[in-house]
Amino acid sequence: MKIGLRLWILIIIVALSLIAIRPSFESGAMIKYVDRNSELFAQGLRQGEIIKSLNGEPIDSKLAYGDAVSKIVFMPEGTKFELNTNKGTYVALLNESPKISIDDLPKTKIQTGLDLRGGARALVQPDVKITDKELDDLILISRNRFNVYGLADVQIKGVSDLEGNKFMLIEVAGATPGDLQELVSQQGKFEAKVANTTVFEGGKKDISDVCRNRAECANIIQCSQMQEGYGCTFRFSVYLTAEAAKRHADITRNISLDETGKYLKEKLYLYVDDKEVDSLLIGADLRGLETTQISIQGPGTGKTQEEAYNDAKANMNKLQTVLITGSLPYKLNIVKLDTISATLGDDFAYWIIVAGICAVVLVGIIVFIKYRKFKSSLAVLATSLSEIIIILGFASFIKWNLDLPSIAGILATIGTGVDQQIVILDEARMGGTILSIKEKMKRALFVVFSAYATALVSLLPLYWAGAGLFKGFAITTIVGITAGVFITRPAFSEIINKIESH
Repeated sequence: MKIGLRLWILIIIVALSLIAIRPSFESGAMIKYVDRNSELFAQGLRQGEIIKSLNGEPIDSKLAYGDAVSKIVFMPEGTKFELNTNKGTYVALLNESPKISIDDLPKTKIQTGLDLRGGARALVQPDVKITDKELDDLILISRNRFNVYGLADVQIKGVSDLEGNKFMLIEVAGATPGDLQELVSQQGKFEAKVANTTVFEGGKKDISDVCRNRAECANIIQCSQMQEGYGCTFRFSVYLTAEAAKRHADITRNISLDETGKYLKEKLYLYVDDKEVDSLLIGADLRGLETTQISIQGPGTGKTQEEAYNDAKANMNKLQTVLITGSLPYKLNIVKLDTISATLGDDFAYWIIVAGICAVVLVGIIVFIKYRKFKSSLAVLATSLSEIIIILGFASFIKWNLDLPSIAGILATIGTGVDQQIVILDEARMGGTILSIKEKMKRALFVVFSAYATALVSLLPLYWAGAGLFKGFAITTIVGITAGVFITRPAFSEIINKIESH
């Protein structure tokens, strides 16, 4: 049987889709999360790297990594932990298991959404009306802040509802709703004031650099026991811009010294979200001086010295983050906060896939019973399968995260496709007409295209409905029915044309 142009187009598109999905044959275990307070994080280990070996033992899976770690006896004075990844080698002395999360490498390039991986999702809205440009700026600042915190697998995108309200949809794999709420609910506005006058603010306007992960200019300087537990103090250097340094000189120039003669009478007060977090003495030698480097310090507390140390380090990281990224331009209100169980997501995905396969096979059987033609039934099955491959290939190509609404869209596409294929089959087998099989196929394709136009118009509002939460369903369904009308239906009609002509 000679293959026509339409069928060749389908074959080529399916082949390209399979290339986009392409299975991964790489071995190793993927790092999903690295504790930002860990020594490995300080050395540069990040989410997404692939572990190849641990202490010389090859790692080809998550299970192999767990077995390798279980063989290591961590001593109080520290045990050598050498991790080799696709990005480099990291060596640390640890007295406990490393604070990293591991998962198996994905088998394909298909990316799944939070519904299937588990984590936390927040739909947040600024407290004022903003434009599309302002929403883009807000997303950029928020993404920088999350990146500084070193969180794994953060997805931030702008969405809007049918009324034109702008939202940010933030998804963090492996996080809890509490973690996400803490990060997005604070505006992070930082101000340093002297005599109730702002000397500098967080962000690139006043801050040229902030010392991080370097012991010589960012560390915990002391820990001591208090009446109720322990307290530690952190200190790190901040480098001001020339404008901020001049402002500091102008503000402090006329402030008198205290009774000791070592410090100014006015302190440098630090505020985050308009709340005072610390106050620092200003040395007499800094009065009226245009210094571009100052030292910031703050406290940490806990029931034990270790808790106080970790609290001080966490507080230092948060303050450094606010100084680096600046404050969010708007206060954010959490409209919806969800947590998704990865296990629940896997169950959903499994049963949806099973249901989809069963539906396609059942449709093929029904078509066979009705038309009594094995080739026609096989053509229906092959066409439905090719549509699924095209949708998955397109999603892989644009790096679209497939969530449960997206999978529902794929199932809807299968149903729509089968309906239209039956229309084509009925037209082809319709008797009592002088129309040729070719003319019948043209008439059937006109009906298919009309149905497509109606479905497309009805699906477009879903792209924005629910502040974009149905976007996955809309995109996959639109891609599926579009591929069906312009690629798979014409190819299917050509196949049926050849079957009915013989």
